Amino acid sequence: MRQYILLFLLGTVATLQAQTYEIGAFVGGANMISDVGRTNYILPTDAVFGGIFKWNKSKRYAWRGSLLYGNVTADDALASATSRQERGYVVNNNILEASAGLEFNFLEYNLHKLGPAFTPYLYTGVTYFRYGYDYFNNIGEFVDADQTDGAFAIPMTAGIKVRINQFLIFGAEIGARYTFTDNLDASNPVKLNVGEFFDPAFGNVFNDDWYVFSGVTLTYTFGRKPCMDCFE
Repeated sequence: MRQYILLFLLGTVATLQAQTYEIGAFVGGANMISDVGRTNYILPTDAVFGGIFKWNKSKRYAWRGSLLYGNVTADDALASATSRQERGYVVNNNILEASAGLEFNFLEYNLHKLGPAFTPYLYTGVTYFRYGYDYFNNIGEFVDADQTDGAFAIPMTAGIKVRINQFLIFGAEIGARYTFTDNLDASNPVKLNVGEFFDPAFGNVFNDDWYVFSGVTLTYTFGRKPCMDCFE
């Protein structure tokens, strides 16, 4: 029995040591798709930045976590729809998100093998974010209610990554988030008491908002060189 326990502990330690970790930064642009402003899915207009961590479990996938902060704005004057241009709403919001999930590599991605390491990848998981919970008043002015709310989102990210040298990895990605809120654009503030005779909701109240973070990553890889073929 002791032999089995010893073998199990040795195997666990070897597995933990035989991983490669990455830590680094994300910098890019943000935009949202909602009932205000443009409806382009990929059109970054505001800044986003933060940190990212990866735990490469094999050549095909890695566990990933990130903490990002971004600003999103929407302006009806820039929309293609005439009705939005005539309405003239402008909204500005901030997003602080934490995300965790799985990154899948299309190609075998071995950071410790001689030669280049390159692969396209997909990422998804669970995202939780905080944002300003605001509204528009009865004359169409954006009102900062000085309140925040939180919601979950589903991240859908596609990107590419390449090894620059033994320790640095460069990546570029586009990540859309389908949110479980309809008030990122201040169009459906159901949780606010804004007056008995005033309904601030507008647009499609049955369609939740999206936001997109597009940018680049630079990560530093560390940890003992793994025997990738030994733990597949």
